[in-house]
Amino acid sequence: MSGSPQPQTPATPLVESPERTNTRRVIAWGLWDWGSASFNAVVTTFVFTVYLTTADGFGGETFVSQWLAWTLSAAGLVIAVLAPVTGQRSDTSGRRKFWLGVNTALVVLATALLFFVAPEASLLPLGLLLLGAGNIFFEFAGVNYNAMLSQVATPRTIGRVSGFGWGMGYLGGIVLLLVVYFGFISPDVGLFGVTGDEGMDVRVSMLVSAVWFGLFALPVFFAVPEYSGRGARRPRVGIVASYRRLGASIARLWRTDRPLLGFLAASAVFRDGLAGVFTFGGVLAAGSFGFSPGEVIIFAIVANVVAGISTITVGLLDDRLGARPVIITALIGLVVAGVAIFVFHDGGQGVFWLFGLILCLFVGPAQSASRSYLARIIPAGEEGEIFGLYATTGRAVSFLAPLAFGIFITIGGAQYWGILGIVSVLAIGLVLLLLVRPARTPADGATAPRR
Repeated sequence: MSGSPQPQTPATPLVESPERTNTRRVIAWGLWDWGSASFNAVVTTFVFTVYLTTADGFGGETFVSQWLAWTLSAAGLVIAVLAPVTGQRSDTSGRRKFWLGVNTALVVLATALLFFVAPEASLLPLGLLLLGAGNIFFEFAGVNYNAMLSQVATPRTIGRVSGFGWGMGYLGGIVLLLVVYFGFISPDVGLFGVTGDEGMDVRVSMLVSAVWFGLFALPVFFAVPEYSGRGARRPRVGIVASYRRLGASIARLWRTDRPLLGFLAASAVFRDGLAGVFTFGGVLAAGSFGFSPGEVIIFAIVANVVAGISTITVGLLDDRLGARPVIITALIGLVVAGVAIFVFHDGGQGVFWLFGLILCLFVGPAQSASRSYLARIIPAGEEGEIFGLYATTGRAVSFLAPLAFGIFITIGGAQYWGILGIVSVLAIGLVLLLLVRPARTPADGATAPRR
C-alpha cells in the first residue's frame, strides 16, 4: 500500500491553519462534540435503540433487531455514496459552516421527533426512519465538523485540539447519560412526573437530547468564521461533475500520495474495530458477565470518564510524538486488553471492569489521533472531500466487526468468543497501518511536503 517513493517538492503547508490557536474558537468547536454525544450515546447506543429492541409492542427483540440492522445498513450505504461529494461541495462552495449547521439542525429535528415513537408496532417504521435519517445527517455534519479542525488548530496543536474535541464528546455523553438515567429512566416517577408508561421516560429523554445538542452546537457557529481557504476558490460544479472530480482526485492520490489512500484503508478497518468495542461492549457486559441494565449504564458512564480523560491527555503526546505512534500504541493496548478479557472471562465482573476500562484508555486516543493524522496530511482545500472519503471508507467496511463477532461466537459456541472477533479486526487494522509508509507531518519536526 505504501507505493514507490515520490520526489519531494519544497515544503508547503498541507492545511490552511491559523497562525496561532484561538482558545475561544477551540472551546466553541469542542462544544459541538460535547453536544453531539446526545445522538451517539443516548440515541444510537444506550437508550433509544435499546428501547426499540426491548419494549413490548414493537414486535419482539429479534424482529426489531433485524429491521434495525437493515435500517442502519441502508443509512450507511447512503453515507458511503454521498459523503465525499457533500464534503467536496462544502469545500468549493465556501459554506462549510453553513452545511454543518443545516445537518446539525436536521439531526436535532430527527431526535426531537423520536418523542412520538410510542411502543406500538405501527410506529416502529417511524422510529427506524428517524433513526436512519439521523445517522445520515449526523455523518454529513461530522464530515464538515472534522474538516473545520484545520481552521481552529495550528499544525503544531492539531493533536491536542482533536483530543480535546473527542474528549469533550465522551464527557458530554457522561453528563447527559446521568441526566436522563437518574432524571427519567431509573426512578419510578422521574422529573416533571414522568414515568415509564408508554415509554414516556425514554421519549422525554429524546426531547432532552435534542435540546442538549441544539444548545451546545450553537457556539461554533458564532465563534468560528466560515471557510474561505484555497478550496473555496475552486469553481463550483454540478452533482455529476462532482463525482467526476472525486474520481479524478482519487486517481491523482493513487499516483502521487498512496500513503494517504493507504491510511484511509487501514483506518477504516481499525475504526470499525473501535466501533465494535462500544457496539458490543454493553452486550458482552450483560450477556457474558452478568451486568444488569443499570450496571451497564453505570459502566458506560465510568468508561466514558476514562476515555474522555485519556483522550484529552494523550492529545498532548500526539503533538509531541506524532499521531502515528499514538495510534499504533493504542491499537496494541486494545488487542492486549481484549485478549485478556477473553482469557480471564471466568473471573466475572471484576475482570470486565478492569480490562474493559483499560480498553477505554486506548479507544479515544486511537480515534482522535486518526483524525488529527489525516488532518495533517490532507492537501489544503480538500479537507471536506478527504474527510468524506474517511467516512465512506469507514462505512464500506462497517460489516467487519459485526461479522467477526458472529463468526467467533459460532466457532466457540459462547458469546464471550465474540471478543476475539473484535480483537481480530483491530489487529488486522494495526498490520495494515504498519504497512503504510509514514507521511511526514508537522509533529515530525517539518511540515509535510505536498506530493
